[in-house]
Amino acid sequence: MSSWKRDAASGLIVLLPILVTLYIVSWLYRQIAKVPLPVPKTVPGGIPPELLKVGVTIVVFVLLVLAVGYLMRTAIGSLVENGIDNAANRIPGLRVVYNASKMAAETAISGPGELQKPVKIEVLDGIRMTAFKTGKISKDGREIMFMPTAPNITTGFVIEVDDDRITETNESVEDALTRILSAGFGETKASGIDIEVTEEGTAVSD
Repeated sequence: MSSWKRDAASGLIVLLPILVTLYIVSWLYRQIAKVPLPVPKTVPGGIPPELLKVGVTIVVFVLLVLAVGYLMRTAIGSLVENGIDNAANRIPGLRVVYNASKMAAETAISGPGELQKPVKIEVLDGIRMTAFKTGKISKDGREIMFMPTAPNITTGFVIEVDDDRITETNESVEDALTRILSAGFGETKASGIDIEVTEEGTAVSD
């Protein structure tokens, strides 16, 4: 790879995440600014009304989250949550959206520390894929696993696998997620062997 191509690739790797983050923050700011709040058109101190509206909305949302979280740690909170779950599950169509969104939120907020250890599964002869143990067993004794797609780990497949098709690894959850999120272009470590791809070829070291 020529020098200018390497420089361009390095620059894009640094700038693209920043630009995407700024775009998302800007989009969220505009959406929050549309929330109908009784904010005066002129604010003392020269503060833009939109900025005040965004600040008030964020503060109210944070307080609401903390209040609901505290309530959920009480006996009344558990009853309220169970009542909401039961009500949502009785409505056809809504229960699918409700349960899927709740599971996605629990998975995203719990973080990678809540995931079981990653393993390799031989899906075809000579082809292995990364999956995560769920700690569940099917009725016929197979391991139930989640196999995420790359680079979007919020989608994937729930699979049931025989033990003889599972290869245990010493890989951490963070390393496995990094490889999947980077679509395989992240740092690769397998079974204590480091693999480094250079311009001259592939170098393998212990």
